[in-house]
Amino acid sequence: MKNKKVCVIIVSYNFEPWIDKCLPAVFASTIPSTVLVIDNNSNDKTVERVQKDFPQVILIENKDNLGFGKANNIGFKYALDKGFDYIFLLNQDTWIEKDMLEKLIIASETNSEFGIISPVHLSSDGTSLDHGFANYSNKKTLDEIVQISPLLVELPFVNAAFWLLPIAVVKKIGGFSPLFYHYGEDRNYIQRTHFHNFKIGYLPNAFATHDRQNRKVTNKEFLYAEYVYFLSELANINYSFSKAIAYSVLAAIKKMFIEGFGGRFSNSGAYLKMAFKLLGKVPMANATRKKTKVARANYLTTQTTKQ
Repeated sequence: MKNKKVCVIIVSYNFEPWIDKCLPAVFASTIPSTVLVIDNNSNDKTVERVQKDFPQVILIENKDNLGFGKANNIGFKYALDKGFDYIFLLNQDTWIEKDMLEKLIIASETNSEFGIISPVHLSSDGTSLDHGFANYSNKKTLDEIVQISPLLVELPFVNAAFWLLPIAVVKKIGGFSPLFYHYGEDRNYIQRTHFHNFKIGYLPNAFATHDRQNRKVTNKEFLYAEYVYFLSELANINYSFSKAIAYSVLAAIKKMFIEGFGGRFSNSGAYLKMAFKLLGKVPMANATRKKTKVARANYLTTQTTKQ
C-alpha cells in the first residue's frame, strides 16, 4: 500500500484552532502522503503557521474565499495533474487515527465498486459517534459500530469530512459543482457517484475525529441548511425534471404552509423566499444535471490563487 500516491486535501479557513491536531496526525499516518492545504483567504494566522511549522505542506493561497467545492476542485486538478492514485478529502476541524488511511486504501483496492470510502466519524471526545455520522449509519453508539465485521458497509450518504476517492472515480465523476458554495456540494457529488454506478460506504474498523459536537446551530444556519438541501434535490442527477421541482420548490412551499399553520410566520416567510430563490436556480440546476451526466464534468478549472 505504501507505493500508492495519496494526496490529502484540506480546505482551510481560519484553521488555527485545529492545526496542531490535524496536520501532525496526517504526518503520523502509516501511509505517507502529500498534504495540500488550500486556504480560502483566512484572516487569522493560518498561512503563517503552515509556512513556519509545517514546511512540508504544499500551500495554495486563494485571494478570495471560494467556498468548499471550488477550493477542493483546485486540489482535484493538482492531484490529477501530478498522477496521484488517491485523493483524501479532510476537513480542517478533524484528526485521523494513525492507521486509518492504510485501512481505507486496503479496502478500496479490493472493493473497486466503492467510489467514496469513509472511516467511522467520532465526536470530539473520541468516545462517541459524531451526531451526523450516527444518523447516516443508523447507529446510536460506538459499541454498535465495533461489533460489525471489518468489511465495508454501504451507506446512501456520508458527509465529506473524510472521503477517500480513487483517482479513477474522480476522472469519471469530475469535481464539485459550482452551483454550491458551502454545504450541499457533497450531497450533489454523492448523487452523481450513484448515477455513475459507484457505491458509498464506511469501514467499521477505521476511525477519525470530527470536532464539531458542541457547536450550536442557529435558526439562520438551519434555514440555510434547508435551502442547500432543496438545492441539491433540484440538481439531483437521478431525478426527472418534474421530480426535481417537486422535491425542491414544492417541498419548500409545503414547509412554508406547515410553518405558517404552526404560527412560525418568520420561518414561513423564509421558506416562501426560499421557493422563489430555488425557482431562480432552475436554469443553472438543469445545466448542472445535464453536464454531470457526462463523465468527468469539467469543473476542474484553475481558480484565482497564489502559491
